[in-house]
Amino acid sequence: MVFKFKLLLVQIICLSLISGCAQVSNNSDYDEFAKCITESGAKMYGASWCGYCNKQKESFGSSWDYISYIECSVGGGQSQTEICQQKNITGYPTWEFGDGTRQPGMLTFEMLSEKTGCSL
Repeated sequence: MVFKFKLLLVQIICLSLISGCAQVSNNSDYDEFAKCITESGAKMYGASWCGYCNKQKESFGSSWDYISYIECSVGGGQSQTEICQQKNITGYPTWEFGDGTRQPGMLTFEMLSEKTGCSL
């Protein structure tokens, strides 16, 4: 009985590791989606210390490199960059789209797809 439990536990751990590795490698699958988002005129305003900004970045994995991102924080979060002041960015993250509309907060890929016309 103990042997069966240990065997089952090892199988669960192996499956978790395999699915975790597959998930990491699939992050580059969003390259075309991320490029399309940027080509549509969308950009994300954020701050390095912002947890939701970092989660949004992580959701794209290595494809984040293709997203137009504007860092708003300077001085360890004590002030804001001039561009973000001029754009009146008051919260992070804030997405701005090609049509000039804005959406605050971390957005799902479905929401980004809808706002930009980019397919997943």
